[in-house]
Amino acid sequence: MSHNPYEAAGFYDAAIAAGRHRAVVGGRWDETGRIQMEVLRAAGLQPHHYLLDIGAGSLRLGCKAVPYLEPGHYWATDASRAIMLAGHREELAEPERLDPAQLIEDPRFEFPGIPQTITHAIAFAVFPHLPMAYLRRALTNLRQFERLERFLFTVFLAPDAVQAAHPYRQPDGVVTHDIRPPYHVLADDVEHLARCTGWQVARHAVILPRGQVLYSATRQAAED
Repeated sequence: MSHNPYEAAGFYDAAIAAGRHRAVVGGRWDETGRIQMEVLRAAGLQPHHYLLDIGAGSLRLGCKAVPYLEPGHYWATDASRAIMLAGHREELAEPERLDPAQLIEDPRFEFPGIPQTITHAIAFAVFPHLPMAYLRRALTNLRQFERLERFLFTVFLAPDAVQAAHPYRQPDGVVTHDIRPPYHVLADDVEHLARCTGWQVARHAVILPRGQVLYSATRQAAED
């Protein structure tokens, strides 16, 4: 049996019907969306760039990124298209700036229908809910976007292999685990997955909600 509530039958439908489209993607709605925009702009995102918001939920980032970017430059994926459409309906100040066709259901990180114009991608508070294989899958499949300059993602870290085998209390109080969500990983795991899939990663010092750690992935330089 899965410990992940997002995989429960009817989870999203019930949340949307109850008006909880914000709550199901985590707390600190405004704070987290603002931080996402800050890290993206620090990573060089400008209005003419094209952003892929992976695990976009009810557009916590989208409601800030869509007004910032030129029309048509925001794309989003999530395991549930319904939750993204709820965000489109309830959270966008100018919904006409975002074509709902750019909200794509994609539970397997295959990125169907995402254009080659994407220059930046972000997966914020996505991989703590999923086994590590999903991070590898995302890194592998993002290689198809030749114009992608930077992929930002967050994880929970455990300090060493011994502590990783047990529940670990993060700096913000969240208890993470190795074999059930919320998951933690080792920094060595992140670096290994990146290296094996053709990326190099840098860890950022920015303090994120609940003690998540921000990584930035860029393509490995071609060997001479």
